[in-house]
Amino acid sequence: MAGIGIGIGIGEVARSTGLSVDALRFYEREGLLVGPVERDAAGRRSYRPLDVEWLAICVRLRESGMPLADLRRFAELVRQGPGNEADRLRLLDAHRRRVDEQIRALEECRSLIAWKTAVYAEHLDRGEAAGLWDPTAREDAPEL
Repeated sequence: MAGIGIGIGIGEVARSTGLSVDALRFYEREGLLVGPVERDAAGRRSYRPLDVEWLAICVRLRESGMPLADLRRFAELVRQGPGNEADRLRLLDAHRRRVDEQIRALEECRSLIAWKTAVYAEHLDRGEAAGLWDPTAREDAPEL
């Protein structure tokens, strides 16, 4: 419906979502929005609050690593309307499991980093940091 003129401009949507204007155009081209973006009388994009809410969801899903193909599929299911909620749930649940695995792996990494920083802090406090993980030292050198 061109000519409405009451929507939100692309610049404001970019600011509120953290997406660039180019990214917003990309999302539109790639079919990642749940509805067509309306145009005002001058042909400028005119977003609805619903579009902005949907884009906020898209941003979080992408930040969490959801592939574009899955996001495109999710948007397609939402556009189709009621009746495919089980499909939406399967898609989101699979993504949640991937995110849970990433969190688990990051927690393991964090644990190793915490241990390592404690080793360095302890050695520095004792004034014994020289030679920690020295690749030029002999094979039986102290801890890394």
